[in-house]
Amino acid sequence: MKEMRGDRIAVDLRAADPISRAGVASHLRLRPEVRLIDHDPETAAVVVVVVDGVDEEVLTVLRQIHRTGGARGVLVISIIDENQLVKAAECGFIGVIRRSEASPEKLVEVIAAVARGEGHVPPDLLGSLLAQVGRLQSEGPNAHGLNLTRLNAREIEVLRLVADGCSTADIALKLAYSDRTIKNILHSVMTRLNLRTRSQAVAYAMRQGLI
Repeated sequence: MKEMRGDRIAVDLRAADPISRAGVASHLRLRPEVRLIDHDPETAAVVVVVVDGVDEEVLTVLRQIHRTGGARGVLVISIIDENQLVKAAECGFIGVIRRSEASPEKLVEVIAAVARGEGHVPPDLLGSLLAQVGRLQSEGPNAHGLNLTRLNAREIEVLRLVADGCSTADIALKLAYSDRTIKNILHSVMTRLNLRTRSQAVAYAMRQGLI
């Protein structure tokens, strides 16, 4: 269960260097809307990552965060293009804000939007992002590894194991996640797709040709 204490959003803050983390943390600690927690993506409602750009090392970090807890992500970044934006979104980072635009007020606004399940993209990248997604879609549903259904690769793998008759504990063991993470993944899928049971979620994935 993601922590929401009162109206405060539990935020796990990461940064490429300690100075950047300290600077952002000093601003967020003054905001009544959020509460900082230490490196716990399973408990956090939102993970905020502060970096200069999206390279393979950063993508590895984003994927690890996504695998560990499934919290929604906000990327505070110096430079980004539409290709990097798509890669970040595949890792669950649906909020992106440039450092030059990340005032404390704006950052908290983006964090709150992401906690509600809403995305945020720099306006000047939105058009090129949609064009990029359109190009990938025209190349096929699995082009470049991008899944344009409403399920990501980790969710599909969990549902595939559910379809095979695996229990929550079995799935957690096979994928090296905690039981709570598997439950959170399934809960997220069913909530997002407005489904009531795991069987309905499996049926949805089968209809989409994903499993």
